[in-house]
Amino acid sequence: MKMNKILSSVLIVALIIPGLLWAENKNPQASVELLLGEIRQIESGEKEKHSQLALNLLNVAEISKKTLGKHWAKRSDPEREKFQALLGGLFVHVAFPSSAKFFAELDLVYGETKEKKQKVVVPLTVIHEKEGEVGIDFHLIKTGDKWQVVDVVLDGASMRNNLRNKFYKTIAKKGFDALLLTMEKKLTAKKS
Repeated sequence: MKMNKILSSVLIVALIIPGLLWAENKNPQASVELLLGEIRQIESGEKEKHSQLALNLLNVAEISKKTLGKHWAKRSDPEREKFQALLGGLFVHVAFPSSAKFFAELDLVYGETKEKKQKVVVPLTVIHEKEGEVGIDFHLIKTGDKWQVVDVVLDGASMRNNLRNKFYKTIAKKGFDALLLTMEKKLTAKKS
């Protein structure tokens, strides 16, 4: 009896949460609000749940492709999948916890959403106690019926471009396998 209640609860959550994400994810700003809401809750104790919900609001496949740039086409499907999984893991275990601390108590002021080619930019301004006024642009693309973040530009610095520069340097000096190994080590260190 108790097991049936647990299974029922899990099933209800599994069926309802994606529906809520879909319902709240119909416009770009709602997607950013949902992403930041999940990230802010990471410190609340249900880290894995909120991290996974936040990860679903990123288009990790597109971010992976863009951060590897010219090196993407040279990689096999298994290498691409491994890279994408590692990058997703680093978002969950490195970027999201850091962002949760940054956004913890901030007031968020959204600007007017702008269309830019096949992307949409959702501008946001925050007043940070130590950093002052910070401008953040979330770049999103529509995937199916939902909007997903593909880049975040913080005071003019693109997350995707910063990652690409780091990845290119590692690949140039040590090769792609060394990049994967570095990512694996960082992820393992953060998980422990």
